[in-house]
Amino acid sequence: MQRTLPPLRLALWIASLAGILFGLGAAAGRAAPLGVVAGGLALQALLGTLGTLLPELGAFGDVYTRGPGARRELALTFDDGPHPETTPRVLALLAEHGVRATFFVVGAKAEAHPALVRAIADAGHTVGVHGYLHDRLYALRSVRFVERDLDRAVNAVERALGHAPTLFRPPVGFVSGAVAVAAERRGLTLVGFSARSLDGRRGATPARVLERASKALENGAIVVLHDAAERDDRTPASLAVLGELLERVRARGLEAVTVDALRRPL
Repeated sequence: MQRTLPPLRLALWIASLAGILFGLGAAAGRAAPLGVVAGGLALQALLGTLGTLLPELGAFGDVYTRGPGARRELALTFDDGPHPETTPRVLALLAEHGVRATFFVVGAKAEAHPALVRAIADAGHTVGVHGYLHDRLYALRSVRFVERDLDRAVNAVERALGHAPTLFRPPVGFVSGAVAVAAERRGLTLVGFSARSLDGRRGATPARVLERASKALENGAIVVLHDAAERDDRTPASLAVLGELLERVRARGLEAVTVDALRRPL
């Protein structure tokens, strides 16, 4: 089936092409008016920023942010682990409810706790990478920086599991051109989300997290939760209500599956 080019990606290509034409015109002594050039640069910057902050628009590359709505399935994903105290608690709750999930692990933490990475995979869950150090400025980094970071993260998981991960969620979730290029070069599928629970924020309350996450429980949803805090300085608010959230998934007739399973053809 022929794919349709995302509108924002097409707009960025057109803006980039216009910039090249303006540059060629200037080199030939036919420079465009300064206001036109400034407006074009501002538009390109705006489109690029919008594409980075909203990866579901596919401005720089394909980002998997939602599964098909034809099946009664969704994907629960857990970021920022593993952690020796909180990750086993999450695994126990998932096992109790017979749920499979996807864990996007931080490479440095995977390196420190390889047995936990193996425990995640041995329980039937999928392990993806979430950067090596969870750099919050990831989307501003160069292609070379992201490639090196990804290599370290992938190698940490591969040493723990014996095989390399194939899924990648960038730190903070933003996808710049550099992030998209590096992921493609490393053969990694970019995974976004359709909803955040915001359980990792300082000051998040279990009740508010449960309310927010429950609203996102629908066919094809990809929901972000956390099995550890980014800096391991607190317990994610979702842990207190994860059992109730899993009960609500079942009550709505939905099945929680891994991102891999969600992506399988209809």
